[in-house]
Amino acid sequence: LIENGEITYRIYGKNGEEANIYDYEIGSISKTFVGALCAKAINENRLNLTDSIAKYLDLSNDKYYPTIERLLTHTSGYASYYFEISMIGNKFAHITNDFYGIGKDKILHRVQHVALENKDYPFVYSNFGISVLGLVLESIYSDSFTNIMNDFIRNDLHLQNTQVAKQSGNLDKYWKWKQNDGYIPAGSIISNIESMAIYLQLYMNNTISYLPMTYSKIKDINANKAVYKAMNIRMDSVGMTWMLDNKNNIIWHNGATTDFNSYIGFTKDRKRGVVILSNLNANDKISMTIIGAKLLTEQSDL
Repeated sequence: LIENGEITYRIYGKNGEEANIYDYEIGSISKTFVGALCAKAINENRLNLTDSIAKYLDLSNDKYYPTIERLLTHTSGYASYYFEISMIGNKFAHITNDFYGIGKDKILHRVQHVALENKDYPFVYSNFGISVLGLVLESIYSDSFTNIMNDFIRNDLHLQNTQVAKQSGNLDKYWKWKQNDGYIPAGSIISNIESMAIYLQLYMNNTISYLPMTYSKIKDINANKAVYKAMNIRMDSVGMTWMLDNKNNIIWHNGATTDFNSYIGFTKDRKRGVVILSNLNANDKISMTIIGAKLLTEQSDL
């Protein structure tokens, strides 16, 4: 919890509160890091929101391809993901990460063969779309996404103990990744509560000049699921991956992998922020999104 610039946190295990710092998969909160890196590229005049991905990727010229903005706002028309035959193999091998072994070449092949129109599609949360942005960033910075993002995390965000495609830590059941996996940008970061509190503070303090553009409204999406709406959790608008709850004035994102679920959010006045990391399955236990939103909307304590 961050309130008026002060960070407080608590860590709970099976036997109540404890002192150990643990390493968690943050799942789709990783997408906000992609948004931040895109903002850096825009700030460096290497990228524009209105650019087509065809400007950066080796694609045929005879069809329409989405813009950077539509990928960041999940309005490109791409599905959440596309089925690949390796997903069946993952099931048989008891690999919990469905995206394991789907290479960057498979992502690019799909981009070349999915037919889209030049329009804003209805909001569909797309792991695939964010993964395409990973390919764009590779083209801009001439390195692998994993290297680019880990360098950005260390040298621009100055975060320790936060890493892309790390696959290990002091808990268990982390997702496996292959070095060349295409879906790494969508949800592969492992971090801890100290590091994520600092990450949240970067947004609340506007420490880095280009970060405010990431949570500024780009589009209204009105993607309010009934189950969220009933619990006063809203997705009214979207920025560069960040979700905007205009009723409660909250900027937020969540994340879930097979055995972890997480939440990050802050009030638009930047006076109060929350990060929750857990090694609980989002479907089996109470969602961290519910707890996080409650801490922000009801101004309650940890």
